[in-house]
Amino acid sequence: MFEGAMKFRLKYVVEDTDRHGNVRLYYRRNGRKTRLRGPAGSPEFLLDYRAAAAEPKPLTNKPEQTGRVVPRSIRWLCVQYFKSAMFQELDPRTQKVRRAILERFCQNKGDDDKPFALLLHRHIRVRRDEMADRPEAANSMVKALRQLYRFALRYDHHDDNPADKVEYLKGNADGFHSWSLAEIEKFEDTHAIGTPARLALALALYTGQRRADLVVFGKQHVRDGWLIFTQHKGRNRSPVRLEIPIIQELQTIIDQTPTGDLTFLVTAFNRPFTSNGFGNRFRKWCDEAGLSNCSVHGLRKAAAARLAELGCTEQEIMSITGHWTSKEVTRYTRAASQKTRAESALRRMSAEQTPDKSVPLLDGVVSSGTKAQSK
Repeated sequence: MFEGAMKFRLKYVVEDTDRHGNVRLYYRRNGRKTRLRGPAGSPEFLLDYRAAAAEPKPLTNKPEQTGRVVPRSIRWLCVQYFKSAMFQELDPRTQKVRRAILERFCQNKGDDDKPFALLLHRHIRVRRDEMADRPEAANSMVKALRQLYRFALRYDHHDDNPADKVEYLKGNADGFHSWSLAEIEKFEDTHAIGTPARLALALALYTGQRRADLVVFGKQHVRDGWLIFTQHKGRNRSPVRLEIPIIQELQTIIDQTPTGDLTFLVTAFNRPFTSNGFGNRFRKWCDEAGLSNCSVHGLRKAAAARLAELGCTEQEIMSITGHWTSKEVTRYTRAASQKTRAESALRRMSAEQTPDKSVPLLDGVVSSGTKAQSK
């Protein structure tokens, strides 16, 4: 209200007093504030007011209330999932990764306020194809959505799982690079016995465990020459307890390397590694050895492959790696198993032949590729 020849009131005009006691005038509407020159009612004030009132209201598909979750939307379903026992039972690292994937899915193209019941498999397939240059990330997104809608089915929020109908993209079938014997020798030539790098290599190669387990191994896990522990992965839902003998090569390296009080592997500050910190440190050790293609997880594959080359069965290998099923072990050891079977087959062929009756492998095949008939 302004004094003068007449009294009038302008909408959306507010007064704010700063810390010095000065009164400032603003035009406030739709959450935005525009400074107005004073004093109130002056020509400058009216000019600024008309300009602020003439500005169009910003177009947006978002609710005006910040932080509001639209009921039955995709984001609403994610919020319910994050609070459920299905999600809380997951490993903290898995929770973090899955939450980030679903958050990115919601933020992409403003899909978070759309009804989750309207999401169809063709929509997910389009989003998957947009990530075709990153097949592992695309498959992780599909997997996260499968789990989200599996929750919706279990808690009667929905009657379909559209993500189950979306196929995974073909990525790198072999996964992480498996170390060769030459690469292991190159790492050993760079990092001598007594260094943390060499101890890390030995622990990974002679136990076949993941980095999350390697960083917690310590003297408390050793009993009568055996390494006894529960694997970190799945420890809350389906714990896997393993007992692995410490072979002499590993014991020798442990004895000749300074270790921590609770863990064999420690940082430069004599503190235990975190899983991610150890992965970064091992990356540097590999780079120092000129092994840019190698990683600590590749040693787990190399250990499984070596056991396969020695003739170990899948069940025996699983007793070391801790896998529940042979699917992953088969993928780890495919090349090694083929090599072992080929060598065994040709050795048997060689043993059955006598020097005076040996038959070349290609005898009995004519140039046309068909077998020659014996007379």
